[in-house]
Amino acid sequence: MKAVGVSRFGGPEALQVFEVPEPHAAPGQVRIRVHAATVNPGDRYLRNGSLGRNASAPPYIPGMEAAGILDEIGPDTVTDLRIGDRVMAMAVPTDPGGGAYAQYVTLPAPWVARAPAGTSHAEAATLPMNGLTSRLALDLLGLKPGQTLAVTGGAGAVGGYVIQLARADGLTVAADASPADEELMRSLGADIVVPRGRGVVQSLLEAVPGGAHGLIDAAIIGSAAMAGAVRNGGGIATLLGEGPRAISPAEAQRRSLRHHVVFVPDYLGDCSRLDRLSTQVEQGQLTLRVARVFPAEQAAEAHRLLEAGGIRGRLVLEF
Repeated sequence: MKAVGVSRFGGPEALQVFEVPEPHAAPGQVRIRVHAATVNPGDRYLRNGSLGRNASAPPYIPGMEAAGILDEIGPDTVTDLRIGDRVMAMAVPTDPGGGAYAQYVTLPAPWVARAPAGTSHAEAATLPMNGLTSRLALDLLGLKPGQTLAVTGGAGAVGGYVIQLARADGLTVAADASPADEELMRSLGADIVVPRGRGVVQSLLEAVPGGAHGLIDAAIIGSAAMAGAVRNGGGIATLLGEGPRAISPAEAQRRSLRHHVVFVPDYLGDCSRLDRLSTQVEQGQLTLRVARVFPAEQAAEAHRLLEAGGIRGRLVLEF
């Protein structure tokens, strides 16, 4: 089968098309004939070697989200899915089988859900990892209807889902945006839009006196820089390890701030959450945004575009 990966770690140019053995579903697994796989910022870390080797030998295959057709069910696998179903799933590229940049992937059955009705494979592929990340961030904060959530990076894939899910949860949403993205923020459901940039904390405080009850830093600005926009006793959810940009434990304790680092594999295996996200797409509460679709052979170009920044929605590879 065709797969996209690297034999040597490096920049976008390191990505190549490989012919690798076709996998088959083991007990407890299903196999997806992948038609679409998203290109996420985290894919760079496997490509450039930051995550190390995920298999005994190359190629090392990135990809965290896939959509396609379920075409094989392993022995003794308990699932309500059927061969021929349109499905979507999150993959873990550091597992021995590699990630989603391949014509076929095998995954534990509970990781796989039916794709939302009426969506394309490319659209469905944007939901599993990004949607679960957004849902987990909101669940960790545990805000109540009527409380205010601040969101950075709302124009991106995760930030956009956060805004829409927060609105569905009954929260008031304040988001930062460039002038070009203000209309997008409003269309996604942001109640308050402030200018992005150096003065974002002060702008949020002017818009939300006393500070937001919680903040999700989808732009990965850093919890230390954004903590001032959150009221004492509130919460901050960050999507990646922050290193020196993280709020200090002493400062968090002084202000009674709860700091959560979102680790989306915590939600793997609970298909009810993925099914719920699918239903929200069907009900119009979530908008699936595909920025651009590339043939799998052009994965390097997709990664170059990703690293250039400014993407609205998700880039997708077709297999």
